[in-house]
Amino acid sequence: MAVTVETAKCVGCGVCVDICPVSALALEGDKVKVSSECIDCGACVDQCPVEALKL
Repeated sequence: MAVTVETAKCVGCGVCVDICPVSALALEGDKVKVSSECIDCGACVDQCPVEALKL
């Protein structure tokens, strides 16, 4: 199971993209997309300032 993004909450700040150790997150426009490369480490969830990411 990969990290999910609550798109209504995501502000596109990119903090999660920068912190991801396997580059599984990418900004597409002003929202984050999670690829199948996600290893469920939770680093992005812990760093999201608006709590838009969930495990």
